[in-house]
Amino acid sequence: MDSFHMMFVMLCSVFVVVHGFSRNDDLPILSFDEGYSKLFGDDNLMVFDDRKSVQLSLDERTGSGFVSQDLYFHGFFSASIKLPADYTAGVVVAFYMSNGDIFEKNHDEIDFEFLGNIRGKEWRIQTNIYGNGSTVVGREERYGLWFDPTDDFHRYSILWTHTHIIFYVDDVAIREIKRTESMGGDFPSKPMTLYATIWDASEWATNGGKYKVNYKYAPYIAEFSNFILHGCAVDPIELTSFKCETTPNLNTVPTGITPSQRAKMESFRKKHMQYSYCYDKIRYKTPPSECVFNPKEAKRLKKFDPVTFGSGHNHHHGKRYRRSRSPTQSI
Repeated sequence: MDSFHMMFVMLCSVFVVVHGFSRNDDLPILSFDEGYSKLFGDDNLMVFDDRKSVQLSLDERTGSGFVSQDLYFHGFFSASIKLPADYTAGVVVAFYMSNGDIFEKNHDEIDFEFLGNIRGKEWRIQTNIYGNGSTVVGREERYGLWFDPTDDFHRYSILWTHTHIIFYVDDVAIREIKRTESMGGDFPSKPMTLYATIWDASEWATNGGKYKVNYKYAPYIAEFSNFILHGCAVDPIELTSFKCETTPNLNTVPTGITPSQRAKMESFRKKHMQYSYCYDKIRYKTPPSECVFNPKEAKRLKKFDPVTFGSGHNHHHGKRYRRSRSPTQSI
């Protein structure tokens, strides 16, 4: 590890002193003006009067999106999101971290992508990571949910540390990615900015592009609120200056998964995971090194038709805008 990353790991460790995850009610909720700026979309991005909620819409003219004002190295990032209802095939709502505007040829990325569907079919969530421009090795997983994400707001969170990445839905960890030596630079390891967007991904998002966005149902509206940006802020020019903020109660900052939380995560994955790159024989004759083959899991996933992504490149990059271009079921 070079001195730059060693310095960040040591000084950002203030965020990883307590194991486990409790409700994050005590973490500071930012107003939109405190943490974010409009990225694209003109009047398709509307900030409500309380300055704590944002509406992103997609219509025939454009999608929309916003971006965090700061660049971060490690931390906990979260928002409450309500997705558009009815026919949403081809629509993608994304809540993700990236540094493609700074590292164009070797960018990192951590993705939550929400994939719309035809009427009567549920939204799906896709998670993914890239490190050091490793876009030829997609690590997508896709899931259903135990609730309707269009009925109300639900919290979606990313924990990113030097050793692992955890994706949360509400208080439930749904995926953990541990950094391994064999992954090398594929693990995200450079400062990133947080983005939120809604856009037309008709070419791939629903059944491999079979179903397109139908603008008869536009505008498609996604709502965001309860923003949490809790990480080490990095100077975007120098990439060496930083500011690590502390919180009133560090017990609210997740750092890992307890045994009981892991059991709940495994239950979620058994019930709701629909696709994992580790079992996609079309894309990978030999799965990536971190994959562990589970025969029962492989058998269960066979009933879902894997959506492949061409040569493995992430098709959504062309739609990502750079900063410079200004009764619920149980798990």
